[in-house]
Amino acid sequence: MTEGLHLDRVRIFEGARPLLEIDARVPPGEVLSVMGPSGSGKSTLLSHLMGDLAPGFRAHGELTLEGQDLSGLPPEARRLGLLYQDPLLFPHLSVAENLAFGLRPGGDRTERRNRVEAALADVSLEGYGPRDPATLSGGQAARVALMRTLLSEPRALLLDEPFSKLDQGLRDQTRRLVFDRARAARIPVVLVTHDRADVVAAGGPLIEL
Repeated sequence: MTEGLHLDRVRIFEGARPLLEIDARVPPGEVLSVMGPSGSGKSTLLSHLMGDLAPGFRAHGELTLEGQDLSGLPPEARRLGLLYQDPLLFPHLSVAENLAFGLRPGGDRTERRNRVEAALADVSLEGYGPRDPATLSGGQAARVALMRTLLSEPRALLLDEPFSKLDQGLRDQTRRLVFDRARAARIPVVLVTHDRADVVAAGGPLIEL
């Protein structure tokens, strides 16, 4: 089976010290959750998937996405979306310009504007395009960050504790939004978290480091 994201006998070392070993399949639309204490290698695993493993670390094993070997590909060629704890919206761009940044270069200007407006409507932020990102609430900023990532048409989605700074009500709402969108787009997801409630909401397999 070539669909989805495959991590085959992936081992990561920090110097000579073994850090983690993982073997997993993530089908389209499914969420693989990874939990573990600080220093267990969760974020390092995401860095390896992205193709920007820090100096001092090395990895063995195979990474394939939709049957394509990711080894040796630069990060931009892997087409993976990444959401962090903070939305990381560009402060010098409007909300609409932040979203447009996720679109591939080129194309008709009207079509690009329509896609941005549709993305805002999809997360109940109609009319927010001209706004300064600094005026958004935490939940609104998280929704814009998610849609910017999805507009880039990622082949897989990596989540580095993106719900941890939201209050409980927003956390539940944003979880549902992220996981529902990933399922609808049939995107495999790898979630790194400290929160077991994230794992329950994700509904997929769990690996504990």
